Amino acid sequence: MHVVTSKDGTKIAYDKQGEGPTVILVAGALCARLSWSGPGLAKLLAPHFTVYNYDRRGRGDSGDTKPYAVEREIEDIEALIDEAGGTASLYGHSSGGSLLLEAAIKLGSKVKKLAIYEAPYNDDPKAQQSWEQYIKQLTEALAKDRRGDAVALFMKYVGVPSEQIEGMRHAPMWPALEALAPTLAYDHTAILGKDATIPTKRAAIVTVPTLVMNGGASPPFMYDTAKALSKAIPNAQLRTLEGQTHDVALEALAPVLVDFFTS
Repeated sequence: MHVVTSKDGTKIAYDKQGEGPTVILVAGALCARLSWSGPGLAKLLAPHFTVYNYDRRGRGDSGDTKPYAVEREIEDIEALIDEAGGTASLYGHSSGGSLLLEAAIKLGSKVKKLAIYEAPYNDDPKAQQSWEQYIKQLTEALAKDRRGDAVALFMKYVGVPSEQIEGMRHAPMWPALEALAPTLAYDHTAILGKDATIPTKRAAIVTVPTLVMNGGASPPFMYDTAKALSKAIPNAQLRTLEGQTHDVALEALAPVLVDFFTS
């Protein structure tokens, strides 16, 4: 494990492997650097790149200076880029991809290329109503430090059956999820926003070459979102990974990233 200090003094922990141009991996909600597919993806990319897999602030071995702001998370990414030599390509999964849209706007030429897999925006009015209700309940749960309830709310929102959630509450992994619960507000309230609509106007500001991906077996809105983002970003391409869901198989993802980042 390595540590870099962000602009506000927050310590950001990361792992590094491989040689070549830098690629930074950015996890989505309720994921730390060792509890998502980052280590496996880094291993597959390492023959081609120097890969950084890090703990976003508030997660794992990284610090969490208050108050939170999206701008601070972008500074964390910038600190990693500077540590790597000044430029990097970025890959973000789910809400990690949403964060990277803002990072690409802010960091300009420091970002060489951008790849996003299923940023979870949704323009459907019914989905927006459900999202607004979820954000309200999440905010209430976190305000009362009911971390387990916050995690359960998220699980329920993404479709995990209630009986399965109850079983997970008694599993060894649950305390780790509760530790990450406050960061749900970072990903969802701050980054995705109150209605999680597709930010086409913001996306249109992104100038770097961008690959927007979705899974062919994911819900249809994921394709609609990816298509809208790829149309809004001036230098973007759309790629559907057939047979894949939101939990994309690394064997399907890694070759696509290698092709894009080396082209």
